[in-house]
Amino acid sequence: MGIAHYLKEIGRGHAGARALDRAQACDLMGQILDGQVSDLEVGGFCLAMRIKGETPEEMAGFLDAVEARLTRLNSPSEQVTVVLPSYNGARKLPVLTPLLALLLAREGLPVVVHGTPTETSRVLSQEVFQALGISPMRKLACVKAGEVALTPTELLSPALQKLLNVRRVVGLRNSAHSLVKLMDVVSGPSLRVASYTHPEYAVSMTATFGLLQAHALLLRGTEGEVVADARRQPQMDGFVAGEKISLQTHQAGPLTELPNLPAQVDAASTAGYIRAVLAGDLPVPQPIARQVACILDLSRRLPLSLSESAA
Repeated sequence: MGIAHYLKEIGRGHAGARALDRAQACDLMGQILDGQVSDLEVGGFCLAMRIKGETPEEMAGFLDAVEARLTRLNSPSEQVTVVLPSYNGARKLPVLTPLLALLLAREGLPVVVHGTPTETSRVLSQEVFQALGISPMRKLACVKAGEVALTPTELLSPALQKLLNVRRVVGLRNSAHSLVKLMDVVSGPSLRVASYTHPEYAVSMTATFGLLQAHALLLRGTEGEVVADARRQPQMDGFVAGEKISLQTHQAGPLTELPNLPAQVDAASTAGYIRAVLAGDLPVPQPIARQVACILDLSRRLPLSLSESAA
């Protein structure tokens, strides 16, 4: 075993590196997650992929390995569970992923928000949830309709958490930071919501969802979070078994009427704003309302069983 032969392929620099196929990528990531390689090899993998970049085939293979090893949450078989990754947090704008989650739960959907601190200088959605009185799970349990299950990554996969923590040593993001934003963490029918920061990532993520035959919503989010920017209307694309569906076109420039967002991005200010929106004292920002509508639309289109999916 060992991954030295893979490192020779992916570690030849941006111009000389060769891409792995899906099976090779799955084997490589599987060995890393199973603890079969040295810390030196893990560091070499992280730096090599950082320089080379992942292809959709590689990302699909990495996800095959990750999802085969996840401890998943149980979810209702008769409903689609919405999966919201939250890893970036807020720097300039309030992190409104908790608002999106709570609006979806209010519509009766089961919602899983999974994440872990990966940024030391940002306000995290986990802090906002705490300010709202919602604590993270201590052990995995079944997520229920109309409920938000705040799930630490370590409960889903300690090995994946360890790979994320490599950033604290080398100071650079690695493939794990992309994987966690694409993975499915529930055992029943689900809709994963994913976001990108730059247009070129939309192309590669679209291809990855196609390879995975995933059910998903993809949009340009807010500072790396999956919630729509409250100030402008982004494009939103749905995926049903990997097939792309255009749900919302991009509207250039800011909205005509901007929402009254809090001046500060700290957890207490953001939680206060979210409470006011949920109480009806402030309107739901138009792009987030549209995102909720797109997710509800997609959830009604998705099969609720493997037999339906095959049909």
